[in-house]
Amino acid sequence: MSGVHHAHDPSAEADEGEGGVGGLLVPAAAGLCLAVAWCLQREWIQGPWEVQRLLFVAAYLIAGTEAFVRGVRMAVRLHLDVDFLMVVAAVGAAWIGRWVDGGLLLFLFALGNALEHYAMGQARKAIRALGQLAPRVARRRTSSGEEEVPVERLALGDVVLVRPGERLPADGEVLAGSGAVDQSPITGESVPVEKTPGDEVFAGTVNGDGSLEVSVTRRAEDSTMARMIRLVEEAQHQKGRTQRAAERFTAIYVPCVVAGTVAAMALPPLLGWLPFEESLLRAIAMLVGASPCALAISTPAAVLAGVARAARSGVLIKGGLHLESLAEIRALAMDKTGTITAGRPVVAAVVPAPGVEQARLFALAAALERRSEHPIAHAVVAAAENAPRLEATDVSAIRGKGLQGVLEGRVLEAGSPRLLAERGTPVTPEIQARIEALDREGHTIVAVIHGGVLQGAIALSDRPRPEAERAIRRLHQLGVRPVIMLTGDRRAVAEQVGRAVGVDQVQAELLPEDKIEHVRSLLQRHGAIAMVGDGVNAAPALAMATVGVAMGRGGTDVALEAADVALMADDLDRIPFAVALARFARSVIRQNVLVSMGMVLLLIPLTLTGLVNTTLAVIMHEGSTVAVVINGLRLLAWRDRPQA
Repeated sequence: MSGVHHAHDPSAEADEGEGGVGGLLVPAAAGLCLAVAWCLQREWIQGPWEVQRLLFVAAYLIAGTEAFVRGVRMAVRLHLDVDFLMVVAAVGAAWIGRWVDGGLLLFLFALGNALEHYAMGQARKAIRALGQLAPRVARRRTSSGEEEVPVERLALGDVVLVRPGERLPADGEVLAGSGAVDQSPITGESVPVEKTPGDEVFAGTVNGDGSLEVSVTRRAEDSTMARMIRLVEEAQHQKGRTQRAAERFTAIYVPCVVAGTVAAMALPPLLGWLPFEESLLRAIAMLVGASPCALAISTPAAVLAGVARAARSGVLIKGGLHLESLAEIRALAMDKTGTITAGRPVVAAVVPAPGVEQARLFALAAALERRSEHPIAHAVVAAAENAPRLEATDVSAIRGKGLQGVLEGRVLEAGSPRLLAERGTPVTPEIQARIEALDREGHTIVAVIHGGVLQGAIALSDRPRPEAERAIRRLHQLGVRPVIMLTGDRRAVAEQVGRAVGVDQVQAELLPEDKIEHVRSLLQRHGAIAMVGDGVNAAPALAMATVGVAMGRGGTDVALEAADVALMADDLDRIPFAVALARFARSVIRQNVLVSMGMVLLLIPLTLTGLVNTTLAVIMHEGSTVAVVINGLRLLAWRDRPQA
C-alpha cells in the first residue's frame, strides 16, 4: 500500500485525506464497474466484450490512477515504490487476459488505502479535536461596555469576560472574579482548579460557576492549546528507531522483491517447469504478497495513536523516538524542589511559648511577614489568615536573619533561631529541644520575639506532593528501579522527603554539575533512564538523560519546547501513566511487525507454489495492512490499570 510512500514522505501523509467516508467513493466506484463487468462474463448474461473491456478499463483507471502517479513520481527519484509495483502487477494480469484478477487487486488496494486513511484520520482527529475546544469568539470589554470579536483579533492586554459554564477564549491572567475551572483539556486533571485574581488560565478550558475577567497574555496562535496541537502534530513526523529500521529494510527489500518477481516470472518457463502464463500469474501473486505495506504503516499508526492518547491526558511526547525510549527506561532520577515537592513552603509545626496562644503567635509573625515577598513570608501570612490582624510599623530586614519592626510600642522580631542567642533571649529547655528537633528534621524555623520575650516558633517545610508516594510506588510496580532523588538541599531535609515518598536513593547537597554526573553514572549502569525536573534548573540533567521529563506548570514555554516529554499539569501520576502507555505502544508495534512480516513470509512460498492465487493473496495482504492499523488504534482507548 501507500504506506511505503508515506514512510519516505511524511508530509504527504499529513496532507492526504483525514479519514472521511468520502475517501471510500473511489474504491466503491471501481468495485461497481468491476462487479458489472464480472456479471457480463457469466454465461447467463454474456454481455458484449466491448462493454466488458470498457468497464474493466474504467475500474483500472478509477482505482489505479492515483497509485500509478505516485509510483512513477517515486520511481523517478530512484525509489521503487509499492504503488508502482501494484499497478505493474495489475497490468500484467490484464495483459494475459486475467482482467478480473488485476481489477480485484486494484480495487482491494484502493479499498485498503481508503480504510488506512480513515483509520489514521481517527488518530489525527483525536489530536485536532483539542483545537475545536477553544471558542471562535470572545466577549471583550471596551470603554463603552462589551463587544463580541473573533479570538484572532484579541490583542495582548485585552480584557475578556467569561460567564459561568463558558469556555475561555484565550490564555490569560484572572483580573477579577473567582471560580473553579476545568483544565482537563490542557492538563488532564480530573478535578476543577480554583482560580482567583492573579492566577493563570488557558484557552479551551471550561469556567465553572463564577464569572471571570481575564487579561489576555497570549495571542490565539500562541496559546497553550495551539502550541500543544502543533507539537503533537509535529511528533508524528519524528520517527522512532523501529520506524527508521523498517524504512532502511524496505529500501533494500523492495528492489529484492522486484528482482525476485522477474526471476519467478522468467526462470520456470526457461527451465521448462511451468508455462509462461502460469509463471506470470504466480509471479504477480508473489509480488502482491511480498509487498511490505503492512510493515511500513505498522509503526507510524501505533506512534500517532500513542502520542494522541498521551496528549488527551496532559502528557506531551515529542515523537516516536521518545515514545519508544520511555518504554525502555529502567531507572529514574527526580529533582526535589518543584518536582517531588510542590516548591512552596507551608507551616508544618507551631511551638507557642508558655502562656501564648497559637493565634497570637501567628498574628505577631504575620504583622512583619506581610511586608516581605519571600516564599516563607507568604506561607506564614497564609497560615495566619484566621488570626487577628496586627500591623507593625518601621519594618526593616535583619540582614540574613529575618525582619524587625515595632508593634504595641515594643520591638517585634521574626527570623532565624540564631536571633535568640544574639539577643540573649531566654528559652525554656522544652522549647529549645523542640526547635532543635525540628531543625534536625529539615524544617525552616521562624522564631518570634516581642519586647525581648520569646513568643514561640513556627516550623515550615516544602511538603511532598500528595501523589508523589503513589507515583513512585507505581513506577516500582512497572519495574523502574531505582528511583533516585537529586537535590542541592541539605541532606537532613532531602532524606526526610525521600523517606516520605519512598525513593530508593537520596543524593543531596549537589551542584548542577553533580546532578549531570549522577545522571551519567545511572546511564552507564542501567542503559536507559529518565530525568524529571522543572524544565529550568534541571535542564542540563534533563538533556543528559535518555528521556527528559519536564513538569509543565500549566504549559510554560521552557517545558513545552525543551523537554522530550512535558507534563502539562504538575501531576507525578502522569509519569507512570506515560511509561505504561509507552510500553503498551511498544508491544503493539512488535505485534504489528510480527503480523506484517509473518504474512509476507507466509505468502511468498504459498504464491510461488501456486497454493494461493492472486485474488487470495490480495485479500490476505490488504487484510494484514488494515489489521495492523486497527491494532495500533487500540492505543486511543488504552487505560492504565495500576496494581492494587
